[in-house]
Amino acid sequence: MIDIGNNVVVMKKINGFIWISIILTLIIAGPVYAYRLSGDLSETCDPVLQKGLEKCLISLNLKKATNHKSLSVVLVDITDPSSPRMAYVNPNEMMYAASLPKIAILLGAFERVSNGEMTLDTQTREKLAHMIRNSSNRAATEMLNRVGKAYLADLLQSSRYRLYDPEKNGGLWVGKEYSKTGVWKRDPLHNLSHGATALQVARFYYMLQTGRLVSPELSREMKAILANPAIEHKFVKGLKSVHPDSRIYRKSGTWKQYHSDSAIIEHDGRRYIAVALAKNRRGGKWLSDLIVAMDDLIFKSAPADLSKN
Repeated sequence: MIDIGNNVVVMKKINGFIWISIILTLIIAGPVYAYRLSGDLSETCDPVLQKGLEKCLISLNLKKATNHKSLSVVLVDITDPSSPRMAYVNPNEMMYAASLPKIAILLGAFERVSNGEMTLDTQTREKLAHMIRNSSNRAATEMLNRVGKAYLADLLQSSRYRLYDPEKNGGLWVGKEYSKTGVWKRDPLHNLSHGATALQVARFYYMLQTGRLVSPELSREMKAILANPAIEHKFVKGLKSVHPDSRIYRKSGTWKQYHSDSAIIEHDGRRYIAVALAKNRRGGKWLSDLIVAMDDLIFKSAPADLSKN
């Protein structure tokens, strides 16, 4: 004879224990889970896209540059944002990135706006747009000081974003105004005033596209500011020659032999993130040629079910 009443009591106790265990696990592992899984990029390469990227680099005579770590590239197909396809070379190589880290100042400003510590009025929006689209150093310096250098450094290293992560060899860093004033604080690992890794920049754009920078609404606002680039070189120049109808949300950087570019690019039903950092006087030409090859690769390597969209 089965004692149903006792069995019910035992099952309730077991279920209660399971739920308590699950809740405790989520509380303890929460920050790690948010960084590793929730809407983030893993470092797993799509084999087709990876092989294609490596072939592109060989065909453009850039394999030597990647071997010497004077070129780092990350390419992510986010046409289906829930299943990003990624390829890269030297993704965690920290490099001087000139004006590209101004995207970090953009993030800091919108965090201040979200907290009620800054008003997104017409003048502020225009300053941010000028900083991004025209790469205005004056606007960047003004906005950096309004955001606060220490505030921004803490934000980039925060458990929420980890856009500068010592475990990943660094990332986005703004340790100096975009002016002749001295350095406030160089990055802890590489002593750079304005630095980036291609992977962390790609993460920035992925979180932006999926509404995870500040909030979905403010992510859309930031993306709008990244549209309509006023400087037509590197990625913009390359795409204009083959797909002038492309929508480009972008920030680049140039200083002496350092050339960088980063963007979300959309056209003909596909969307992808492209990031490239180069240390070479010909780096600008490298990036113009590279984006054309990567754009072609995104379409040729597209899964059959998605390429029909």
